Formats: sequence, C-alpha cells, structure tokens
Amino acid sequence: MRRKQCFLVWIGSFIIDCSRRDARVLRPSSAMKTPLSSIPQLYRNMRRLTEIISVFSKYGLAEWLSRIHVDFVNYRFKTIDGDVIAHLSQPARLRMALIESGPTFIKLGQILSTRPDIIGVAMADEFASLQTQVPPDSYESIKETVESECDCALEETFEFFGSHPIAVASIGQVHQARLRGGKDVVVKVRRTGIEKKVETDLDIIAGLAQLADKLEEYKPYQPVQLVRQLSAAMLSELDFRNEQHNLTQFRRLFRHNKSVRIPQPEPRLCTSRMLTMERLDGVKLSELNGSGRYDRNRIARRGAQLYLRMMFEHGFFHADPHPGNILILDDDVIGLLDFGLVGRITQSLRSDVQSMLYSMVSDDLPQLIRVIRRVGNCPLDLDESHLSNDLAGFIGRYSTQDLARFETSEALRDFLGIVRRHKITLPADVSSLIKVLVTLDGTARGLCPEFNLMQIMRPFLRKLMISRLSPIKQARQFGHFVMQLERLAESMPHRLEVILDQIQSGKFDVHLDHRRLGPSVNRLVMGMLTSALFLGSSLMLSYKVPPLAFPSPGIWGIHDLSLLGLIGCVSSIMLGFRLVWAIRKSGNLDRTE
Repeated sequence: MRRKQCFLVWIGSFIIDCSRRDARVLRPSSAMKTPLSSIPQLYRNMRRLTEIISVFSKYGLAEWLSRIHVDFVNYRFKTIDGDVIAHLSQPARLRMALIESGPTFIKLGQILSTRPDIIGVAMADEFASLQTQVPPDSYESIKETVESECDCALEETFEFFGSHPIAVASIGQVHQARLRGGKDVVVKVRRTGIEKKVETDLDIIAGLAQLADKLEEYKPYQPVQLVRQLSAAMLSELDFRNEQHNLTQFRRLFRHNKSVRIPQPEPRLCTSRMLTMERLDGVKLSELNGSGRYDRNRIARRGAQLYLRMMFEHGFFHADPHPGNILILDDDVIGLLDFGLVGRITQSLRSDVQSMLYSMVSDDLPQLIRVIRRVGNCPLDLDESHLSNDLAGFIGRYSTQDLARFETSEALRDFLGIVRRHKITLPADVSSLIKVLVTLDGTARGLCPEFNLMQIMRPFLRKLMISRLSPIKQARQFGHFVMQLERLAESMPHRLEVILDQIQSGKFDVHLDHRRLGPSVNRLVMGMLTSALFLGSSLMLSYKVPPLAFPSPGIWGIHDLSLLGLIGCVSSIMLGFRLVWAIRKSGNLDRTE
C-alpha cells in the first residue's frame, strides 16, 4: 500500500500496518521506543481495536491482491454494498473502510476532508462524499432522550413530533416537530450511546497516534497533534450547544441581510444532546434540478458574495457548503443549514490569506512566497528555489487565462498540490477556507455553468486590500502597536532585573536545543571507537601479542598471529561496514548540503 501517497489518513494505513507487522510495531527497539502510556489505551479497548483492524486489513489485503491480479480471490472481498473492493480506487477503498468502521471514523473523515493540504485534494474530495450508512435510532429511544432533556413529557412541549427522522447523520438525527402554539421547528437529537462509542474510538486513535509518531514515515504528518485537533472538532460537534451558539452568532452578523435566512434556535429547548430550531421551508440546492421557478445565476452570485463576506469580512464562516446544506427559499433567498462545522480566522491571518489570494490573481510571485512562508509551517529542509519555480509556473499558467474562463477551483487545487508537495502545513482554518472556496466554486458551477467565482472574488479582494490602507484601520493598527510597546516598556525593567540577579548569583543558564544531532553524534562516536579498535588490533598483530594463532606456516604462509589482534581487526571491519551501511540507508552518504 502506498502509504506516502497522501497520508492515507494515517489512521487507516497505520491500522493496516498494525495488522501486517504488529509484532514489529508494538515491540520497543533501539530505533523505536513505544510509549507505555499508549498500550493501556489500546489494551482496554482491544475488542473494538480488533474490529477496526479487521476492517482495514480487509481493504488493505484486497488492494494488495488487486496488484497481482488474482481475480478468483479478488471477488471474495466486497464492501457492505456488495461492490468488489479490487474495482475501487485507492481513495474509495479508504472511504469505504471508514464507513464500515462506524460513525466516529465517518465524522473524522468528513473533518479530514477540510484538510487537503495534508491528505491531498483527491482524498479530500472523496471524503467530502462520506455519508452515514447506519439505521436510525428508534422513536422510543429519541422520545426518551427528548423527555430527559426537557424534563417533561413529549406531549407537554410539542403539539406534534415526527416518528420518522427526515435526516440521519453520524452523530444525530433530525425530526420535524411543532411547538405548543403552532410554530414549526426541527429537532436534532444526539444518537443514543454515541458518546461512549466516540470516546472509545478516539481513545484507540489517540493510542495509535502515539505509536505512529515513533515511525519515521508518519512523523512529517505530526499524527499526535493532528488527532488532537480532529478529536477537539469531533467533541465540539457532540455538544449541540456549540451549534446553537454558532446559529446565534451568524444570525447576528447577517441580521440586516435579506438575501439569507439562518434558522433561529429555541434556547429553552437547546441542550448538549438536543437542538431545536426554526424550520425553513424551501428546496434543497441538490434537488433544484431544472426548475424554472428560481434564478440560478442570481442564487450563485448571492451565495458567492455571502461566503466571501463570511470569510474575509467576519472571519467566521460556514465550513460545509455542499448542496445538501443549502436551501432555496422564495424570492431566491438562501437558507443555510448545519452549523456544527464552522471556521474561524483571526484578523491577522485573514489579512495574510487575502494577500495570498490577491497575489495569485495579480501575478505577484515574491509576495506570494513571503505570505506562504509567514502563514505555513515550512519544513527545515525546504528547497526555496524549487518552491519558487513551482509557484512561478503556477502563476504563469493562471495569470494568462482570460478572467471569464478562469478555473478558480482548479487553480486552488493546484496551489494545494504545490503546498503539499513541499510538505508545508497550513493552519487548519486556512486549509478549511481554501477547501470551502473549492466547494463553493463547484456548487455554484453546478447551479450555473457560466458562473465564475474569480470575477466576483477579484474585485472583492481588491476592495478589501484598499480598505486595509484606510486611515481608520491604520490608526487602529498603530494604536495596537503603541499598546504592545507600552506593555513591553512596563515589563522590560523587571525582566532585566531578574536576568541581572541570576547572572550575579551564578544561576543564569542558557539552554540550547539541538535538532537531528543525536544520530550524527552516535555515528561519530562509533566511528572513533571503530578506528581505535582497528589501530589497536593492528599493533597487537604487528608485535605478535600472545596468545598466538597458527604457530606453523599455513595457507599463504600466515603464522604467529595475535589472536586478540585478529578478533579486534575482524570486529572493527564489521563495525565499519555496519556504519557505512547505516549512513547509506539514511540517505546522507552522498548528499551535498
């Protein structure tokens, strides 16, 4: 399995590795010291871990067999829908493995779809189509949850409550209802027992992350940090109060915008396990088809302007704009649903993203490189000349395109490909923002094939860049700068006094952090010991230090050899070969820095 192709959502490929080489992975060695803290996490959930490994092993084995064309065996491996696994692409195989692994992995896959800078654009697109394939909870179970959260009988709160869900997701399901008083609402209820399932799966994934972090092939992806971010997003979606707060904030930001409708939550009926909100009556964008009732071009432009305002003016955006989450109401008003997944970007980071996008469309290569280095987490061995060449080719390709034919989504995909190829990691919300722009462009083009996002985005970005130079904003930034200088001036005398006291008392220490020197120092010491052993053994052979071997002339006339010198020479030669092999294997023998 090509594990380095696009991280393969590390979770899947690493689990497949565990099933193939579990003894080698879990056994500590000089090259990999497994953290003991990760073992209890895996052991106490061994039953669930076995289920996960069996699912990913099936898809991993099917992929391996597909390469050697064992057709009569390939047809034995099928998905839960009955499709032959060998006929699926690699991203599709992993998507199906996530589906079979359960709701937690489905939701994590959906969250990972917003990180194309890590898993690649193709994999992110595949994961964006992840849908829950689990039966809904029973009406009795949902009723029990609602009554527990409302602390009263269902009939006392609702005049009507639908017995069948209108939507089922990995975490919750949605029911139609009507409040006492006649207001139509929808109620999103958390699935029964999902908390325990998510806790168990996240515990397993966290343990695997600690193990994967010790393998060189997974280290560049920072699995522990990535899983920590994914877990935080997952746990945030489990608490429906967060979605309630998101709804309230978006309604406040767009309270004067008549072209968008956001459901109003019912605070008294919103808890961590239940979310009650206004029902919007409209047609889903995915079900619009060829209806002539709506102005598709107008809807596309409104949607694009709405999301651009979210991202670049408010820094708070709806991060899942696929057609199923967008309703078209009367008079082409856009209704937004599902605010569990949102993105937030600070003012400074927003300015950097604006500069990055504007430099793309204005053919400003030096500015683009500066912003990427400032925003992204660049590796220590970044080849800047190679990056400059790739970005120059990127800008040269798209700067010559006619604005009316500019492919925004294709340009952003190529940009993410360059970023990922150079192992530059973007902040999570920046990557999510770019993914939203790609999705937005695709959704708008599906609605109106003549739509061009760049025609709207370019003047919008130019306007924002000019507004950043306004005297009011400049005065505000200068005020922030003065405040920072004031805080620095207040704290500087005390800090200097502390440093001088430490120097005077002899307690001032300078801590230096070295990187990648451990293996080099070990090899240097090993080389010195090998050389010393060889020289010492050669002297023992020269002076015939007893005990002696071959007392009488034998093959080639060799006799009276020091036995200790002979053993030392052979040992030093073997150590020398081992040292050269280790350096050669690391790839640093012939490399020129």
